Amino acid sequence: MSTDSSTDASNGVSNKVRYIGLMSGTSADGIDLALVEFDHNQAQHANGANLIASYYQAYDNPTQQKIMRLYNASDNEIDCAGSLNVELAQQFSHAILSFLKQENLSATDITAIGCHGQTIRHRPVKNQQITSPFTLQIGCLQTLALLTGIRVVGDFRTKDIALGGQGAPLVPAFHQAIFGSPEKDVFVVNIGGIANITFLPANAPHKTTGFDTGPGNALMDYWFSQHQSGRFDPQGQWASSGTICATLLQEMLSDAYFTQPAPKSTGREYFNAQWLAEFTDNSTLSPADIQATLTALTAESIAQQIHQLSTKSDVYICGGGIENNYLVSLLKQRLTKHSIVNTHTKNINSDSLEAMAFAWLALAFDKNIFGNIPAVTGASKQAVLGISTKP
Repeated sequence: MSTDSSTDASNGVSNKVRYIGLMSGTSADGIDLALVEFDHNQAQHANGANLIASYYQAYDNPTQQKIMRLYNASDNEIDCAGSLNVELAQQFSHAILSFLKQENLSATDITAIGCHGQTIRHRPVKNQQITSPFTLQIGCLQTLALLTGIRVVGDFRTKDIALGGQGAPLVPAFHQAIFGSPEKDVFVVNIGGIANITFLPANAPHKTTGFDTGPGNALMDYWFSQHQSGRFDPQGQWASSGTICATLLQEMLSDAYFTQPAPKSTGREYFNAQWLAEFTDNSTLSPADIQATLTALTAESIAQQIHQLSTKSDVYICGGGIENNYLVSLLKQRLTKHSIVNTHTKNINSDSLEAMAFAWLALAFDKNIFGNIPAVTGASKQAVLGISTKP
């Protein structure tokens, strides 16, 4: 199954292999790449993962709009999704080839690409409209493999859903190896479009859990784009100029998702403009006050879950939300007994952490290592995740 070219170190040949992890998150702002070197002897628990380099390629406005239009039902969806599936693969390949040139590497230096793709729908739970749960990530794996000349491992979430899980989150197994501590409880909080946490209890790796807490940057970014110029609120400056409305905050937090027990996952198809309109259409608050309240919603929904799981811990934060100083300050106000630190303290670029995880999932596929944690996703059993596509 693997294109593993490493041999035993005793023969004088390196046992290291290099994978590229590719991540495009729900914020739909761009492509994150991570070049990760692994030691095969430690691959089972993601130990020996070494971030060699990272790369970011932003989406232009038309691409971002195409992605975001597909988050919700609209006309001509199949044509739009089919075309964008190939277009994103082309952009992924351009980013990877540029990355390889930057690092003075060739396709033959890379064992495989672990491609998460771009989620456009995540429907992991049955309801009146969804009789069979599913998740859909686009970015054609075959096109990507052909254009880069590198084998691609992708479609990581589908098997977990087929096993009754939610297909998310998939990164806690990777987090356990990188951040787990025998002395204290640890959380890894990723604040992308949607916020998710991994809980790593001290001396109890079998009790690792993780789930989406709710909106991360998604609602803040949407509201900012409607009332200011740009895609996001730089450092949370506009939000900090407003006043948090406690009444509106509690109304939002009354949504059933926030009290739903894990395993659970969500996406922009739920926390979106329509969801926000239910709370703001008749509001007399200023736009800045609503932005401040949305920032507090992200902070509060994360903090509540952390308090329920641990009274004192190290909290490693990553993702685009850590650039929002106002959001981080609200988190620190709510988590005074917890130590909040950036993943940079572990010599890990916070923007690269998820991409690193998908590089590891590609390695896990090659070595027949289970990529999911049933206690996290709700799947009926552990499984090797993904499919492999050769160029």
